[in-house]
This record gives sequence, structure tokens and C-alpha cells, in this order.
Amino acid sequence: MKTTRFHAAVAAIALLAIAPAVSAAPAKGDAPITEAQLADHIKVLASDAFEGRAPGTEGEDRTIAYIVGEWAKAGLEAVPGSATPWLQPVPFVETQSLGGTAKFKVHGRDFALEDDGIILTGRDASVAFAGLPAIFVGYGLDGAGKVNADVKGKLAIMLFDNAPFGDKLPRYRERRQMLADAGASAVLVIATDAVPWTALRESAGAKSMRLASAKPGAPVSGFLSLEAADALLKRAGQDGGALREAAKSPDYKGAVLPVTADIAAKSATRPFASNNIIAKLPGAKPDGKAVLFLGHWDHLGICEPEGAADRICNGAVDNASGIAVLIEVAKRLGSGARPDRDIYFMATTAEEKGLLGAHYFADHPVVPLSDITVALNVDTIAISPRGTPVATIGRGKPAYDAVVREAATKLGRKLDEDGEADAFIQRQDGWALGAKGVTSLMVGGSFSDMKLLEAFLGSDYHSAADNFSDKIPLGGAAEDADLHVAIGRAFADTKRWPGTAIK
Repeated sequence: MKTTRFHAAVAAIALLAIAPAVSAAPAKGDAPITEAQLADHIKVLASDAFEGRAPGTEGEDRTIAYIVGEWAKAGLEAVPGSATPWLQPVPFVETQSLGGTAKFKVHGRDFALEDDGIILTGRDASVAFAGLPAIFVGYGLDGAGKVNADVKGKLAIMLFDNAPFGDKLPRYRERRQMLADAGASAVLVIATDAVPWTALRESAGAKSMRLASAKPGAPVSGFLSLEAADALLKRAGQDGGALREAAKSPDYKGAVLPVTADIAAKSATRPFASNNIIAKLPGAKPDGKAVLFLGHWDHLGICEPEGAADRICNGAVDNASGIAVLIEVAKRLGSGARPDRDIYFMATTAEEKGLLGAHYFADHPVVPLSDITVALNVDTIAISPRGTPVATIGRGKPAYDAVVREAATKLGRKLDEDGEADAFIQRQDGWALGAKGVTSLMVGGSFSDMKLLEAFLGSDYHSAADNFSDKIPLGGAAEDADLHVAIGRAFADTKRWPGTAIK
């Protein structure tokens, strides 16, 4: 991040921080949040001027200025004692692959993969290995969550999808890191049906990010297409389908392959900083417990190559819609009857890169995690129409579930408890906080209607087509916004909710 740009952004925020808050006069009840109000915010945040809200860009600066400005109008304040008011700087290292090669031997004889069947990225500027022995590790972990094979000094070949185990196993990034921690020199992930190979190929050479404080990954990482992996396994005397089936066993210990690899990769690296945006609504009767609302502000930035008709991934639904909801929820809570407890609002960075901003906050909280009685994450909320039932990602604690049920019922909403939404628990920022013991919920209609959600995930999601338009169904988002106001008030009410850790 350029120093002059960063200082200019901070100066603008400082002016907003000392400006008088503008809020509506308190009312007996919270005025409903309208579709038009949400649309106004989404139009701004998903406009081309914000260039897709990529971390470490001028689009980030514009995003920060807009969110802080709106939260200041709502009566929110910078967190007391913040080194940088309104912001939590998050240090990153960006890596861009400059190319790589892999040559395999099976039973000592050369075996060539198709060039478009493998993607390689080096952790450092230049890295090379010769004669790495290969082992297929399935999902990489056993039923107890431990690395299932000896991978030290080896090439570990791992499956992408964790569907057979659900949330009992972490997603592939965490499993890949655990293999690196166990000493793997290289980790190749087989892109099963869970991720389109064409999408991965198109991302080859794209920039990746990690927290500067994170453990270093394997010196070389990458992906194999399913076809390339099966071809390599077949030459090694194994059946790919049979191995994938065997790997579903929690006792699977991997399969040593008669394969060695010469691998080399080059990359460019750059350290930079991005920011979580954090604000506080002081409670009227604070008791040491707090409610946290969060949602990620970032998206994919300029994502298409030169010459494309539309190069910007604007992220209207994912997640300008969620930030729009957080702004309007803050305005209702700030202008109506002041809640008893402190309420914090956080817009996280780098969710799209692996929940990185949320993980950083979880490791460096500006409010003790033990003080957070509940975290309410808002993400990709503009999917469903009015009247869609309410699903909860992270449900299962009866006392918390009862609060959601009561708030939804009072608003005339039905509950969807079929469990389909549970599949997304590791794909949202609440997962980073949940791993630290914070009860984290994601509540609303978007993850209730799976057909609508899957239609979005299979079309506009993570593409330049995720733009604002009148076709975005904001009715359900408005209903979900009202629901979050009600839930926030319930958890912030010292009489209605004890604030202690309830299982």
C-alpha cells in the first residue's frame, strides 16, 4: 500500500471521527429497513469507482471512507484506544506465481502430464526439489483431525473436497497447511468436482494472499486436474476412483506411490497492509458483555484480463449487500432506544482469500473474545424474496436458537431447520471466531432456499456479472435486516439475555 494513499485515507477518517453524528430522532419502535435504503448503499459499494473493493487498493480506501462515514452518521464511534481510529491494520504477504515445472518418474521411468493438468506456486522467490517421493494422502487427516501419513520431505497429493466428512474436517486450505506443518515439501490438491478445473486454470498466475503472521505453507503448492491425477495414479498401478473411495474412511493412512517428482517454481512476493473496519455503539447499561455484527467488505477487484468487456468483479451481492445491511442495522440501533450492552460492528478484509481478516481479528481482538456473547455474520444476503424462511448457520445451542426463533416468529417469519445451510459453516467469517470459542451465527433467508443460492453460485458468483441491478431480490434482504435489528436488541438486552456462555 502506498504510504501517501494510506495517510490520505486515515486523514479522511479522522475528519469523519470528529464530525457530529447525524441520526434520526428515537422512535418507539425500529422503522422497517427498506429495499430502497439497501439499494442505495449497494449501488455505491458495487460501483466501478470502487474497482471491486480489492484489499490494498484505492478501492479499499473508498470503501473505508464510505463505511466509516455511514457508521459515524449512525452514532457509532471508533473503538477507544485504537492505534488507528476505526481501523485494525492487517499485515499481508501477496504472492504471484511466475511459473513452475514438474517432471514425474513412475517406477523410475519418465511420465509426462498434460501441460494444462497442473498448476504450481512457490512460497518464495525461487524453489526447486529433485526426486521428491510422492504419497497420496486422501483428505490429509484422519478421523481425529491429525495428519494421516508421514509426509516429511515428500510430495503430498491431497483431495480438495471434504464433503464426506462435512465440518468434521477443515477446508482444503487448513488441511494443506497442516501437511506443510508436518514437513511436506510440496502439496498438490486434486481438484475434484467441488471446484471447476477451468476456473482454477484461469486463476493460475493470479495473486494470492496470506497473513504475514501466518505459518509458512509448503515451499511448493498447487493443483492437479482430476484427469491428470487419475492418469498419474493409473501409471502408478492405482485406480483413482478406488483410492478416493478408500480415503473416505476415518482410518485411512494414505498410499505410498512409486512416483518421484522434480519440481521448481518461481514467484513474486510483496508485503502490504489492509484493514478491518471496527466501530462501537456504546451501551446504555454496559455489563462487560458485547454483541458483534460483522460482514466482509472485500471482493475480487479487477478480475478479468485486458480486453474483456467488463473487467471488474463488483461484488454487489457478495458482499456489498451484507455491508448495506450492517449500515442500516447500525442506524436503527443507534437512533432508536439505546441497547443495554455495547454493540460492535466490524467489516472484515480478505474474506475472499480465506477469512483472513476475521482470523486476524480472532488472534488480535480489540475487544476480549470472552466478552462477545454472540457474533452475527452477514454475507451474501440479497438472494431470496420476501417470505423466505429463516435458516441459521451455526445453530445447535438451544438458548441461542430460542432467541432467533422468538425474534423471527414475532416478525412473522418461519424457520427452516432442515440443516442444508450447515454445509456453509466453514465458508463464512463466523467460522474464524467460532474456532476461538465465540458463538457465531449467520441468520436469514439466503441460505434457506438452496435452489436460489445454487443458481447464484453457478452464475454471477465471483464473476464480473455480480453487479447491481433491479433483478437483485432485496425484499428478503430487507426482512433479514429487520431480523438482525431484533436479534441484536435481544442479545444486547441484559434482562432478556444473561450474556454468559450458554451451551
